[in-house]
Amino acid sequence: MAQKGVQLDRETISCSICLDLLKDPVTIPCGHSYCIKCIKTHWNGENQKGIHSCPQCRKTFKARPVLKKSTMLADLVEQLKKTGLQAAPADHCYAGPEDVACDFCSGRKLKAIKSCLFCLASYCEEHLQPHYDVAPFKKHKLVEPSKNLQENICSDHGEVMKIFCRTDQKSICYLCSVDEHKGHDTVSAAVESSERQRKLEGSRQQIQQRIQDVEKDVKLLQQEVEAINQSADETVEHSEKIFTELRQQIRSQQEAKVSRVKELQEKLEQEITELKKKDAELKQLSHKEDHSQFLHSCPSVSALSESTHSSSIKIHPLRHFEDVTAAVSELRDKLQDILREEWTDISLRVTEVDVLLSELEPELEQELEPEPEPEPEPEPESRADFLKYSCEMTLDPNTAHRYLSLSEGNRKVTLMNQPQSYSTHPDRFTVKFQVLSRESLTGRCYWEVEMRGGGVFVAVAYKNISRAGSKCRFGGNDKSWALDCDQNSYTFWYNKMKTSISGPQSSRVGVYLDHRAGILSFYSVSETMTLLHRVQTTFTQPLYPGVWMNYYGSTAELCEMK
Repeated sequence: MAQKGVQLDRETISCSICLDLLKDPVTIPCGHSYCIKCIKTHWNGENQKGIHSCPQCRKTFKARPVLKKSTMLADLVEQLKKTGLQAAPADHCYAGPEDVACDFCSGRKLKAIKSCLFCLASYCEEHLQPHYDVAPFKKHKLVEPSKNLQENICSDHGEVMKIFCRTDQKSICYLCSVDEHKGHDTVSAAVESSERQRKLEGSRQQIQQRIQDVEKDVKLLQQEVEAINQSADETVEHSEKIFTELRQQIRSQQEAKVSRVKELQEKLEQEITELKKKDAELKQLSHKEDHSQFLHSCPSVSALSESTHSSSIKIHPLRHFEDVTAAVSELRDKLQDILREEWTDISLRVTEVDVLLSELEPELEQELEPEPEPEPEPEPESRADFLKYSCEMTLDPNTAHRYLSLSEGNRKVTLMNQPQSYSTHPDRFTVKFQVLSRESLTGRCYWEVEMRGGGVFVAVAYKNISRAGSKCRFGGNDKSWALDCDQNSYTFWYNKMKTSISGPQSSRVGVYLDHRAGILSFYSVSETMTLLHRVQTTFTQPLYPGVWMNYYGSTAELCEMK
């Protein structure tokens, strides 16, 4: 328990700048304490900015504070040193399996707090101190602890790789630059890193600007949603109010009309009752045999036989609320037209946003559902038949590796032993000696490649094939197909899978493409045409013919078809 208490005191009274026990401790106005030397050095470095701040809480002071010794902290430090226990670190200071261990600790190693890119070693707090105190060590580059420092050592020469080869896109040492990378475009690793950091920062700024633009559009769309919902709610509420009043008026008129009709109906029913009564009286009178009584009663009956109500009722076809129904139906049609126009306007706004979002990311390709595989048309049989589908093409200088030289109107490519003066371009291959055509191909096409020197790959690829790394090689991925035309053999490559091919050797290879049918065929062309290999697949993008060179001095030319 005593040891843990001492350890806590040690951490509490350590300087946050040098990470060691406070030496001549001073306290600044914000309450934090430092070694007097450490805080002076820190403020001296800030003099150029005209500010003085606390390294911990970042509070700034207009005038440089006067430093006064902290007597209490100085006494605590001395007391802690006398215990002799400060050298026993807590268990959490020792390096575990996942930690970076100090390279200079003997026995049980402590955690490293920094790694030195110059020394290629990692240091704990105690062993790092010379890098702060010794003048030559102060120039070393310290970084967060790293387990991968040995990756900075050249595996061939055992030297630190401080140079970057832009030609081969890899880090090298000094001996590499004068040996196998002689004549390459090389710069210091620091310069390359700085350049890439600058480009990375530019890319981040573009992304952040895009994020702001899209967030602004999202906010506008959210406002549009709120406006639509509010307008719809108000319209529905107003419409419900109008139709509620309309229903009330209809029901009121219904009750009035029904009441009037029932009143007339009751009067008619009363008249029917009276008529039936008088009819019975007449019937009874008609059976009287006493003529005197019959004549006496007849005038009275005749007077009662006149109707008192029926003559005042006009019976005709009634149209009760049909006019209201027709008016509401007409109103419904007009409302539907208005809503249809409003929906069209909303759809147009959404479409405008879709277009805006697509413009923000032009490099994203639209993935379309592949069409049903068509029935392949008959493949040409003679060279004359193939020539009907011939197409003239040129090679794209923006895709050519720096060691490839283009000539003959960009139809011929030669692998040189030194880089060419190409400008930087994102489409350029940087690892393999490859080049793509400028023209894209769909439909049915045929072209021929004349080769000299061997080691030539005749290929086709999608536009979005990688330009660097292992995935950029023609035939080494699922975005390209390649025929290796060596001097003594043929090999077909696709997605790192190779197929050995037998066939007559020729300096000219013909390529037939039926993009829609998914057919790609390679032919050996001499006096006759011999099929070397045929691919049956589904192409989802336009294809670009390409060439990959392996031997210096080798050439390949896209032939002029005659």
